[in-house]
Amino acid sequence: MPADLTCPNCDVVYEAGPNEPWRCNCGHALEFTERPHPQGDPLPLHSLDTTEGLWTFFEFLPIEKHVTFHEGFTPLVEAPEWDAQFKLEYVFPTGSFKDRGATTTLSRAVELGVDKVIEDSSGNAGAAIATYAARAGIEADIYVPADVKQSKLMTIQRADARPVRIEGSRQDVTDACIDAVEGGEGWYASHAWNPAFYAGTMTFAFEIAAQQGWTVPDAVVLPIGHGTLFLGAYRGFSLLEEAGITDGMPQLLGAQAAGYAPIVDELGGATTDEDGEGTDIADGIKITEPARKDEILAAIEATDGDAIALGSDPVETALDRLHRGGFYVEPTCAVAPAALEEYRERSALEEDADVVVPLTGSGLKTL
Repeated sequence: MPADLTCPNCDVVYEAGPNEPWRCNCGHALEFTERPHPQGDPLPLHSLDTTEGLWTFFEFLPIEKHVTFHEGFTPLVEAPEWDAQFKLEYVFPTGSFKDRGATTTLSRAVELGVDKVIEDSSGNAGAAIATYAARAGIEADIYVPADVKQSKLMTIQRADARPVRIEGSRQDVTDACIDAVEGGEGWYASHAWNPAFYAGTMTFAFEIAAQQGWTVPDAVVLPIGHGTLFLGAYRGFSLLEEAGITDGMPQLLGAQAAGYAPIVDELGGATTDEDGEGTDIADGIKITEPARKDEILAAIEATDGDAIALGSDPVETALDRLHRGGFYVEPTCAVAPAALEEYRERSALEEDADVVVPLTGSGLKTL
């Protein structure tokens, strides 16, 4: 039976089903009532059967596998020129880490007997949801900004999903999508709100731990828009520690785009831009109202982490450097590597710290 949902704020439980709410009546995001842990000691990486990709960690997931391309177990590679390891999240089927959440979200939709899903996205999440909806044989409407990149729009259309282009801000796109959901037009497959999406992104942490011999790095530097990968990492590493598989948590360090940095603002931080103006290069994280802002702030506090905002210059410099090093990624992806350099300049990391940085989206999506 599909797991029910509960509100951590007021403890109300909602029965699983195609008409389940997308958030609690109190306005808080919902979570699964089940929080499964695996039994026994984990196998070393060389003994794990990773042919199922991220579903190798099914014992951690409150969702059964229904919709998959066997995605996951992305490479973790040394990047000596950055003094870090890069996790190549851009090698997923649709070219971004959002496939982690799409496989679990559409698997949840199949469990519930959903006929149609609706999502709002600046591009990558919409492309992932559209692709996995096609795999599931489920209809999909994807609400996107009117100026969405053509490559991402084509990915949505070619998966036979219906793109709904909305003029205005990224928040206007979300508002229009929510209106459609509230009007009964479909099930909200939201990468920001739906707990099924975070069940997928937390496998990012499981893979890193397995690839490092069931240890955790000293720090992970991640982009923050809605924080889907940031919170997924926090949840995954927390669950590993609770299960007794690992014995600590990495410091989680966030990276936002100047002009779109509500987490940095809340922490009282500053942008790297001397003039404080925003940047348009990182369109994938131009979020002014993260759905789970309080959770992101709590994860930063719990891991002795931080968040910084970067302007165009350091991001463009990092992007060029990545491309010259053979990492063909999209511009938004360069925010976290740029932040890595800034954190080092601020002495926020020990010189010999074991640091992992995800490279989140493919440069093919900019064509």
